[in-house]
Amino acid sequence: MAGKSYNVGVIGYGMSAKVFHIPLIQVTPQFVLHSIVQRTPKPNDDASKDHASAKIYHSAEDMFADSSVDIIAITTTPDTHFSFTKSAIEAGKHVVVEKPFVPTSREAQVLVELSAKTGKLICVYQNRRWDSDFLTIKKLLDEGTIGRCVEFNTHFDRYKPARPETWKGTLGMDQAGGVIYDLGTHLIDQAYVLFGMPASVTGIFANQRNDGAAEPDSITVVLQYGNGGPLVTVKAGVMSIETKQLRYWVRGTEGSFKKFHLDVQEDQLKAGKKPGDSGFGVENADSAGLLTTLEDGKPKKRAHENVQPLTYAALYAGFARAIEGGGADSVPVKAAEARDVLKIIEAARESAKSGKTIKV
Repeated sequence: MAGKSYNVGVIGYGMSAKVFHIPLIQVTPQFVLHSIVQRTPKPNDDASKDHASAKIYHSAEDMFADSSVDIIAITTTPDTHFSFTKSAIEAGKHVVVEKPFVPTSREAQVLVELSAKTGKLICVYQNRRWDSDFLTIKKLLDEGTIGRCVEFNTHFDRYKPARPETWKGTLGMDQAGGVIYDLGTHLIDQAYVLFGMPASVTGIFANQRNDGAAEPDSITVVLQYGNGGPLVTVKAGVMSIETKQLRYWVRGTEGSFKKFHLDVQEDQLKAGKKPGDSGFGVENADSAGLLTTLEDGKPKKRAHENVQPLTYAALYAGFARAIEGGGADSVPVKAAEARDVLKIIEAARESAKSGKTIKV
């Protein structure tokens, strides 16, 4: 006998909805794409034509009022996330919300408490927890292949000399815009998954484009962990001219791992592939990371391919299980975890402004 299905409504019809959320909803057996909020359809950008079986609303309020909607996926700009998430929960819906979760850790805490009070679950879309290279590094660390981690360097560098005209380049940091909330959220979240909350944070923000803009476009954030913990460096730059960009450099007491190139899932989703398709999430062999360990007291380097990809569909599948009965403890990316990441970001901002290291 088939299990219960849940109707999912999606607020927003930009890249986040089209490339990530709608395709992942469609491959989650328990979920049905029920409705979409698109405020201003255009002839070449019309959700009603792309998804003829879905209801189309022109306001989020109409979706909140629809009692047949069980879950709402919020894919709009981050300055709307708090009000939309709060309204959705108060309307009795579970919520998937894009990263960055909300602009402040204070707002995140309000939603954490509201979720606990109502029993409506929140999952934050930190999809890069399911990057196959990140999962490969997690496995290497868990199994002790490179010993105790002493340094963890995570990069999201690119060559983008023009500032984007999306929220990533137009919203200020107080509205959760800019590089620290865009790429920084991913990078810091991965460090948080591996190592937890740091003891202190040092942030350096810069405008590498030198375009006169008030908001920084590049960051270096150093997370320090006491009691033998690693030194974590988070970097995102926009003037990195390379044939292959460094992604990770992880060093331990018994070896190191270096990885270039980004996970392939985003590009595959943009090209119309979905999880379950042949080769989805699988990198080319020549993109494999380099693992160096000691053999007979000497460093020995070899290619080390990624683990079998779980894919971004694992986030939605995990949220489905939580709604089916697993409860708040089984939500794949908990609102409280996203709140902690925001606290780290806020410490980095304070450090960059004051020039001082901030204790967390």
